[in-house]
Amino acid sequence: MFKLTLTTDDMQNYVRHQLNNFYPDNDLLCKDILFKNSFNHALERTEYCFQHIALQTYHHQGSTFFSHLHSDQYTLFLWFLSNSVWKRFEDSELASKLFYLNKALNGVVCMYDANMPNIFLIVHGGAVLGKASYSDFFVCYQGCTVGAIDGNYPKLGKGVVLAPQSSIIGNCTVGDLVTIGNQALLRNRNLDSRSLYYRHIDTGQHAVQKAKTPWAQSFFNVPIIPDGDDL
Repeated sequence: MFKLTLTTDDMQNYVRHQLNNFYPDNDLLCKDILFKNSFNHALERTEYCFQHIALQTYHHQGSTFFSHLHSDQYTLFLWFLSNSVWKRFEDSELASKLFYLNKALNGVVCMYDANMPNIFLIVHGGAVLGKASYSDFFVCYQGCTVGAIDGNYPKLGKGVVLAPQSSIIGNCTVGDLVTIGNQALLRNRNLDSRSLYYRHIDTGQHAVQKAKTPWAQSFFNVPIIPDGDDL
C-alpha cells in the first residue's frame, strides 16, 4: 500500500500551483489530460522505487510512504513525472517545466530524457546527473556530478554510490557495488566491481581498494545482486 500526505487530487493541484507560479504562461490548462495521465504513471513508478528503499522515512506503519514535504522524496517524484511526460507524450515543454521546477526547488540537474534507473536515490539534492548509463540501486549525495568528456558518458553498474562532492566523468566503466568517496574524481578510468575509490585527505591522491561491505546495500531493503552472480 502506498500512503501519501495528500490525496492524489490534492497532490496534482499542488504540483499545478507550483508550475503555474514558476511559469505563469497559462499553458498548463490545455495539457491537463496529459498531465493527469503522466501524474498517475509517475506515482506508480515512485511507489515502486520507494518500496526498495530501506530508509525509515520512506515507510510508515508498514506502508510505503511519500511526503510532499520531504525534499528528497519530492525530488525523485518530480523526475519520474518529467520523464513520464516525455516517454508517454514527448511533450518537451511540460517536461522542461518539471525539470526546471526540480532544479529550482531542489538544485537537481537531471534532464527529463536521462536514462535513470527504476530504483535510485538522491540524498540532500544539489546534484548534476548527466545522460550516463545508470543501473538500479544508484545513490548520490549533494554536490555530485556524473558527466561527459567529449561526448563520452560513464557506464555505471548496480549499487554505485557517490559520496558528497564526488564525480564520475568521461569514459568510465564502473562495476557493481562500487563506492566513490568524498571529493573523489573518477575521470576516464574504469573500476572493478566491489571497489572503494577515494581521495586521501592528507595527500589529495586518489586510491582504490576492495570494499569489504558495499555501502549501497545499506540504502535498500532487498539484496543487490550483480548480473551473473548466483542467487
